[in-house]
Amino acid sequence: MTRSPRPALGAFVFFTLALGLGTYFTFAAVQGDFGLFRRAEISAEATALKSQLGDVRKEVARMENLTRRLSDDFLDLDLLDEQARSVLGMIRADEIVIR
Repeated sequence: MTRSPRPALGAFVFFTLALGLGTYFTFAAVQGDFGLFRRAEISAEATALKSQLGDVRKEVARMENLTRRLSDDFLDLDLLDEQARSVLGMIRADEIVIR
């Protein structure tokens, strides 16, 4: 009796399992929560947020300037006049309103 040469079942299972695990870890490294695509998304989001932070800082500086100019220590009468007219919707008799 001679046996026919056939591949061992254990070797087939081992290579199938190794291929499956390799595929899983490769997919997780690219698509997973901490993968390459997620890292690129986080990097793009960080860039957008840094830009937005710059805009917010400029707005805060502008508001601080306006607040300082309307404070008791430093009163800008032109700014006060502008704000009062804007809020009350009033004009002087010598002004012309263009809409």
